[in-house]
Amino acid sequence: MTKPIRIALAGAGAFGEKHLDGLKNIDGVEITSIISRTGEQAAEVAAKYGAKHSSTELADALARDDVDAVILCTPTQMHAEQAIACMNAGKHVQVEIPLCDSWADAEAVVAKAKETGLTCMVGHTRRFNPSHQYVHNKIVAGELNIQQMDVQTYFFRRKNMNAKGQPRSWTDHLLWHHAAHTIDLFAYQAGKIVSAHAIQGPKHPELGIAMDMSIQMKSESGAICTLSLSFNNDGPLGTFFRYIGDSATFIARYDDLVNGKEEPIDLTGVAVSNNGIELQDREFIAAIRDGREPNSSVAQVLDCYRVIGELAKCLEAQDGWS
Repeated sequence: MTKPIRIALAGAGAFGEKHLDGLKNIDGVEITSIISRTGEQAAEVAAKYGAKHSSTELADALARDDVDAVILCTPTQMHAEQAIACMNAGKHVQVEIPLCDSWADAEAVVAKAKETGLTCMVGHTRRFNPSHQYVHNKIVAGELNIQQMDVQTYFFRRKNMNAKGQPRSWTDHLLWHHAAHTIDLFAYQAGKIVSAHAIQGPKHPELGIAMDMSIQMKSESGAICTLSLSFNNDGPLGTFFRYIGDSATFIARYDDLVNGKEEPIDLTGVAVSNNGIELQDREFIAAIRDGREPNSSVAQVLDCYRVIGELAKCLEAQDGWS
């Protein structure tokens, strides 16, 4: 019998539970430890998902010999340091998007992964959504070349709340978090990004972050991408992707896909699940078992953070204008 991959999950909030729900559907996986901000929440989630251990300290999980790998769903500002700590402890690690909030931290995590040889993967879920996989398969088969992507990432988040509508202990970010999905996906579908520019609207008086942002990019293939992001949108929420290609137009809404005439595309058979998070976790587990580099490895997504770092400098320079 194949030995189970024993998982610790750190950050048992709204997104952490999405991973736990996905992991339940994967054979040969055991949830052994839950780490959360409060002991009460950690114990409650551990009981719900059958984990034998819970704590408020990641170090407690890293010290256990019944933990093979860690999934980090903690605040962005902790990701890089915690990913390095996991690998220093000999644990494989999947870091939820974004990997970090600085280019230097991205380089440090890649260096540690190379040094240890452990599986280090970043949760760039759009690579795994069946809708985007369908488009990617067309591109790889030579049936489609992307000419333009138009993407809208819209939330109504004028207060610091999580996906469950609960108060957050940390501040989210349009550039380092939400834009990272599209920046990586654009490069994944259209080639390395060779030009990028961003502008942002006013910063929130309490949160200190821009609530609206516009990003424009060009890839080495000549394709362009326009990305609009907002925390001020009082309307349909989420991210909506329009692919304009040389042979077809597609509109992706998370795990659903339609053509340019809004006719549904049958995604049956694209993947073993229609849940992008579950597919992401399946890739993580399979890469550990097979001893191979996963899709969305830290090395593969590093260039996304190069682009974000350059855009951050661009926005800082704009803030300095008189």
